[in-house]
Amino acid sequence: MTATRPQPRSGVLDIAPYVPGKSKAPGVAKVFKLSSNETPLGPSPRAIAAYTSMAAHLHDYPDGSASELREAIGRAFGLDPDRIVCGAGSDDLLHLLANVYLTDGDEAIHTTHGFLIYPIVTLGTGARPIAVAETNYTADVDAILKAVTKRTKIVFLANPNNPTGTVIPFDEVKRLHRGLPGNVLLVLDAAYAEYVRRNDYEAGIELVATADNVVMCRTFSKIHGLANLRLGWMFAPAQIVDAVNRIRGPFNVSGAAIAAGVAAIEDVEHQERSRAHNTHWLAWLTQEISRLGLQVTPSVANFLLIHFPQTKGRTAQDADAFLTARGLILRYVAAYKLPNALRLTVGTEEANRLVVAALKDFLDGK
Repeated sequence: MTATRPQPRSGVLDIAPYVPGKSKAPGVAKVFKLSSNETPLGPSPRAIAAYTSMAAHLHDYPDGSASELREAIGRAFGLDPDRIVCGAGSDDLLHLLANVYLTDGDEAIHTTHGFLIYPIVTLGTGARPIAVAETNYTADVDAILKAVTKRTKIVFLANPNNPTGTVIPFDEVKRLHRGLPGNVLLVLDAAYAEYVRRNDYEAGIELVATADNVVMCRTFSKIHGLANLRLGWMFAPAQIVDAVNRIRGPFNVSGAAIAAGVAAIEDVEHQERSRAHNTHWLAWLTQEISRLGLQVTPSVANFLLIHFPQTKGRTAQDADAFLTARGLILRYVAAYKLPNALRLTVGTEEANRLVVAALKDFLDGK
């Protein structure tokens, strides 16, 4: 039978679209949005000033190669700017990598509770996403390697992982890489790297610098506080940069985002303030919520995963409704195959204290 209108490619309509964390609590006067891992300190004042300065240039096309931003990133991390690609958030780069390296019949691996974008970008190319079980909500290198087949073309690894907040040491990342065939691309998604304080962690720069099949993706949405501008970057081997740039939109990063990004990455003091705030309150929240009798998955990022019992009236959904009624918006993570958990972003001191108090009232049946 002949179609009477354009039809999407096979499988597209089977993709569950990404649903962001909610941001509203109807009828509540003051709302604390703790569902999207945004920094409570906001962006650097220097980044705001740089963004504002672009208002008189809205009629101008931006630099299509984002050269100024790539150079600033290169200075900050000691990298060759020619091996950096910028995008409209790291999501943009993940889509580009999938479109370059996946096709019908290929497979791409991610972990069970990995970032929801991974299966979306995989399915969008006609490839098949393979979810690999985690151990204690943490990526399992042996399980990932066991899942590799002749059809595997990409392994997506969020490290730290969202929404669990867990991380694997760099030695384990290197072991994963050693076990992969040379034609399999290892994508290290290090969106939360700036928050990690562990000595055994490395975001992936060292591995990318010495391998032909590793890419590291980063974002300005988290510690830099530029989520609204959609800005990300990746560090990759020269041949991968070349391939991605061939299909990348010529102006995929706005001039305002470029200017703000340069200012943000150069404001080291603001980054350190954000990191110090997160380190203090992440530990405090973990301790206080655990004292209430709830299980908290140890996190190295700017959020933590809280597990609730399946007892009627005490479930994660019940807690979500209770907290929302008080203007405290967390992320219900059933879409991540975690129906009994909520993800809490580290917020301001006021928000953090209110969440703990509200959880106590919830558990006390108040």
